[in-house]
Amino acid sequence: MNAFSRRDACPALSAPMQTGDGLLVRLNPVAGGLLPKSLIGLCESALRHGNGIMEVTARGSLQIRGLTPASARLLAMEVDALGIAVRTGVPVETGPLAGIDPQEIADPRPLTERIRVAIEEAGLTARLGPKVSVVVDGGGQLTMDAVVADVRLAAIRTDAGVRWRIAVAGDGQNVRPLAMIEKDAARDIAVAILRMVAEKGREAHARDLTERQRRSLASWHSVAPPSVLPDICPSRGEIGSSADGRPSAASVFGATSAISEGGDQGAISPLEGQMSGRTEGGAVERHRPPIGIFNLSNGHALGIGLPYGSMPADKLTGLAQSALTLGTVEIRLAPRRGLLLLGQPAAANQPLQNTAATLGFVTDAADPRTRIATCPGAPACASGRIATRDIAEIIATENRDILDSSLTLHISGCAKGCAHPGPAALTLVGGENGAGLVVDGTAKALPAGYRPGYDAAHSIGRIAAAIRSARHSGETAVACLARLGAPGITEIYRQE
Repeated sequence: MNAFSRRDACPALSAPMQTGDGLLVRLNPVAGGLLPKSLIGLCESALRHGNGIMEVTARGSLQIRGLTPASARLLAMEVDALGIAVRTGVPVETGPLAGIDPQEIADPRPLTERIRVAIEEAGLTARLGPKVSVVVDGGGQLTMDAVVADVRLAAIRTDAGVRWRIAVAGDGQNVRPLAMIEKDAARDIAVAILRMVAEKGREAHARDLTERQRRSLASWHSVAPPSVLPDICPSRGEIGSSADGRPSAASVFGATSAISEGGDQGAISPLEGQMSGRTEGGAVERHRPPIGIFNLSNGHALGIGLPYGSMPADKLTGLAQSALTLGTVEIRLAPRRGLLLLGQPAAANQPLQNTAATLGFVTDAADPRTRIATCPGAPACASGRIATRDIAEIIATENRDILDSSLTLHISGCAKGCAHPGPAALTLVGGENGAGLVVDGTAKALPAGYRPGYDAAHSIGRIAAAIRSARHSGETAVACLARLGAPGITEIYRQE
């Protein structure tokens, strides 16, 4: 570990990233979950070698903060000694209840493993950027709709049986659809998409694919068997058409870099049905957060949330010790900053919830803290310009009634918007002029007004007061904001 990863890379255990409070590492257990004793051991390592702050990210990864070059090496050794195998390579992610959720449409794990193996066999890991990822979503109680990915495969139940909807560049709502395919073709098209991305360089993502490339991928599944993929060499030709005018399999999977940036710009055929689900883009939530009781094929899971994705290691230790005492067998990391406790008897769930609430965890899906997306901000992040989590806590405490399920508030330490890449109803973003307000946009947008960072929470409080005053009976907070309009909201925010 002689070099640290850059800020837009992924801080793996072997490549820590420099932040404002030291080095940060991120790990994803190969098994998908941890034994309670293993989580306790990780917490103890975090206290010994870091600043004791642990996080579960929006994608369900575990982060340990405040490390030094020397302590990061010691942490890696202790993770290995605990027997925790961590994933490397291109992330191919499934839901946290994959294979054990009776409501899921299909078990995504076999397809996920086939894709992982194919990526390695194709030598793509070294050619793709560190943030390129694949999601394979079997559906069920906890979907992966909120997770952004370059390639998305979602199980769909049709009259002909289960098929896989494949799409690129987005979360469950704003992806660009390609096709509905059989499972046997899913692996090969997923790898073909990644080949095309790799041809564009390590900075590329699926969003950089041209319309023609996407249309070619969408057409391939109907003209060639999936078995052709292993025999195709990237240097065997350009995109071409078969006799009937459709792209041939060899042309689609061949020299991806030779595809013209121009050409026919026709639209991709639409998919059946509608993309659904709450996303990091701030849409109305249609799927459960990982908080509460989830019935499984054999037993149940108890979901606990981390406020803003962060918790001191000693409190996480307290929860894990209680879980161990009460019979929990496994603790899984869940996207959207949660933990799932599995294996304990049903009678243990209420005591576990009580312990978690006492320690400061989120145990109620209606908790206003679940409506606020925030990065660590200043001083933990070197790029942070405002104390995001202090601001978030004030807003959550004072405006619980306004933070309903229709509204997402994003508080970003800088314009990168790491915690919430898509648009939100209201976004506070740190900058040279303080905390800027963006209405119905992303942290990258130009703020319409600024307040000093320390006053941002009270300025949002004034907007909340305006909603209380103007909201019609039964009207959501977002609908009321739309009526108030962006200029009016900005004017309220700017007030002294």
